[in-house]
Amino acid sequence: MMKYTNANEYDVVIAGAGPAGIAAALEAARSGAKTALIERYGCVGGALTLGFIGPLLGSVCEGTIGEEIEEAICPVKGVCPDFEVAKTALTRLLDEAGVELFLQTLVTGVIKEGSVIKAVKINGNYGESGIRGKVFIDATGDGNLSALAGCQWKIGRESDGLVQPVTIMFTIEGIDPGQSLLCLHEEHHTVLADGREYLDICHKACRSGELPPNVNIVRLYSTGYPGERMVNATQENRIDPLDPEAVSRAEKELRKQVDQIVSFLRKNIPGFDNIRIRGSASTLGIRESRRITGRSELNEKDMIEGKTYPDTVVHDAFFCFDVHNPAGPGQAEGEEKVPSSPKRYDIPFSAMCPLGSDNLLTAGRCISGTHTAHSSYRVMRICMAMGQAAGAAAIYMAQSGVGSADLDVNIVREHLIKRGVKL
Repeated sequence: MMKYTNANEYDVVIAGAGPAGIAAALEAARSGAKTALIERYGCVGGALTLGFIGPLLGSVCEGTIGEEIEEAICPVKGVCPDFEVAKTALTRLLDEAGVELFLQTLVTGVIKEGSVIKAVKINGNYGESGIRGKVFIDATGDGNLSALAGCQWKIGRESDGLVQPVTIMFTIEGIDPGQSLLCLHEEHHTVLADGREYLDICHKACRSGELPPNVNIVRLYSTGYPGERMVNATQENRIDPLDPEAVSRAEKELRKQVDQIVSFLRKNIPGFDNIRIRGSASTLGIRESRRITGRSELNEKDMIEGKTYPDTVVHDAFFCFDVHNPAGPGQAEGEEKVPSSPKRYDIPFSAMCPLGSDNLLTAGRCISGTHTAHSSYRVMRICMAMGQAAGAAAIYMAQSGVGSADLDVNIVREHLIKRGVKL
């Protein structure tokens, strides 16, 4: 017989304590919902802690819970989070809100009656047990809860199913204080003091074999601390992020790339002679995996046009179409195929409502959208806004007992506006 971790069911059960899941849990718990947050690792934060992902990218309208989260974990606005500070700060926010946190806990299945999820199965050191709930939110990034619930999903680009490459982010220290070099993206051209162009150095090293064949740019971000940079460069292509063997292979290969990239920087960049690795991600950085099929699908055409929706729950989202090449180095497509930036766009609630499960919502990069659209909304500030919207919707679904298709989204919008979100 299934053992339940708590005799009383929760109003809202969230799988995944990354940026979207934390935002969803804070919103639900602060609104009075009994909230459970399940995380497979030993600390919360996901990409914000274990993933070493920074800086926080994208933007949304003013007043979202993401602003509070960013203020709690970033030493200076606009730079990378302090990942050690974030582990404690995010846990404190959740504790103060009354969220019941289940760490080191893996969601392994669901118990459904028709199209309604009654409980999730979880596994820990004592074996399998379960958590009952009224409404469930999939914030796993990979859409694991939705897949276990039998929802339909897509993966990769439409032409061949390939996904964006995986990476391991890391931080270096020991940079000469006089060297201010940053490289934020593929078009960030910077001339060094000796007259060489930084991106040109990277491209030549890729061609010569000094850098890995699929690494033609070494991005360097500010951490807010002197002598430090966050490095976004390692890249492994043609990896199925849902296949444990492929993921393990990528983890091993990317650790080798870290050393190769550090050697390249020491040898070629003035002021980087004495750098050392300060820290690195504890888990693979996955840009793209499942996109759960919802009642609507967000697409790049609507984003380019800046389309609005009657059921908008995320407003004024903005980030470029950032498709890292699934088959090689660099970006996948130039502006001749897809414009580099959409207009400011909205995300409708219906794209967060998986088909086939009445009381399940998605938040974060696993919502319903096309491969290209996903490359814009997958970033953290936008994911946190989706999480807050899902948390707000879940409390009203739990209170009223209605499914996502029958929920009056105007109530959710009014709730978010009262919270200060500028919808």
